Amino acid sequence: MSELFGSDAYAPREIAERIETVGVAKARMATLPLLMLGVLAGAFIGLGSLFFVIVKSDAGLGFAAAQLVGGLVFSLGLVLVVVAGAELFTGNNLLAMAWADGKITSADVLRNWVLVCAANFAGAAGLALLVFASGHTDMNGGAIGRTVVKIAQVKQDLPVWEAFFRGVLCNVLVCMAVWMAMAGRSVVDKAVAIVFPISAFVAAGFEHSIANMYLMPLAMLLQQSGGVPAGETMLTWGGMALNLAVVIAGNLMGGSVLVGLTYHLIYRRGPKAP
Repeated sequence: MSELFGSDAYAPREIAERIETVGVAKARMATLPLLMLGVLAGAFIGLGSLFFVIVKSDAGLGFAAAQLVGGLVFSLGLVLVVVAGAELFTGNNLLAMAWADGKITSADVLRNWVLVCAANFAGAAGLALLVFASGHTDMNGGAIGRTVVKIAQVKQDLPVWEAFFRGVLCNVLVCMAVWMAMAGRSVVDKAVAIVFPISAFVAAGFEHSIANMYLMPLAMLLQQSGGVPAGETMLTWGGMALNLAVVIAGNLMGGSVLVGLTYHLIYRRGPKAP
């Protein structure tokens, strides 16, 4: 019975040790597998975003119901990343713990973040291209496509500081999901740990850079192909680039500083427990 309710989960101090050990392995991974796993993670988060849009395109749902159910289904993305295995930039912000403990260098961290972020973009944007070619956005009388464009427009129009702080709050919750998933010893443990923080950030409208790497390119493809009525949108590549830069910065602050370095100060700074 105790195992059923997860009393064998790793304790927080053990999670901190595991996060650092995994961080060292991630930082030292060879370039090719790192890039391939990064592409997978971008596609996985894109699939979660695709699932979210299906829910949001249903005009019969009220605001709260659409946000909540949309957040639940978006959780698919991080479940795939954690359980199937992939390299996600936002989760890898926790490498800050191994860096702060002197186990990896600044160059190691920057290499991982730059390569993984670029690979995530390739995976997310590549999925957007496949989804566009598949005609998926024509579903529900074209409501899927219109919803994608509407979401992207809202993201592009966010004031810079709002986008930044939404990025901060998003990655606090994403990294807490990753942190808690590391406490689990089974697939069920990990999935349960992931669902609630991810549902919360999506329902609250926070900004996840990798999800935006799927939604905004797909919206641009729809706009340029005439997939949405002319005059409805004013999406630009420059607007997308600005959103991504600001949200990435916010994600970095939330994940590496507010989660990673905070837990380092609590559990790993100073003399280690025997």
